[in-house]
Amino acid sequence: MATRGTQILNPRTGQRSVFLQTAQDTGGALFQMETFHPAHNAAEPEHTHPFQESRCQVLTGTLRFRVGGVERTIKPGEAIVIPPGVAHHFWNDGEVEAHAIQEFRPALNIEDFFVAYFALARDGKLSEGGIPKSVLQLAVLLKAYDRVLRPTNPPRFLQRVLMETLGPIGRLAGYQPNYI
Repeated sequence: MATRGTQILNPRTGQRSVFLQTAQDTGGALFQMETFHPAHNAAEPEHTHPFQESRCQVLTGTLRFRVGGVERTIKPGEAIVIPPGVAHHFWNDGEVEAHAIQEFRPALNIEDFFVAYFALARDGKLSEGGIPKSVLQLAVLLKAYDRVLRPTNPPRFLQRVLMETLGPIGRLAGYQPNYI
């Protein structure tokens, strides 16, 4: 279980995060983290948070967001709120590191997803595009974190097939959703 003060690093993108408030701290109402994004870092795969509102306030630098197909640059002092279920992703295309505060309401188990995802990146188990290299690991993650994060690719019907058919096989093969 992630706790306040947990620090994680995604070596694929260079993103660092520090957990400020966890689900445990807020009774499940909020997960908040401080994030640092190096200049010219890679974007994570486009995704949705089906049951959560996400918010990002940029403190320094800039972040480029594509939300619902529309791109927008968020500057220091500005924030963006992304409603549940809206496809998005972001990256730093600026010249300096971006520093931001990100929030998810309700928290659900999103902090556990970030810990697992960054650990997979640390161990070289993500593709260049940020997807688990093992289809069995992908199926296990999709199933465990289906309420907090859904990639827009592969299509949803294929995600369901992966979760229901390959997810149990992945678990039997030893793949865990809480990869650390």
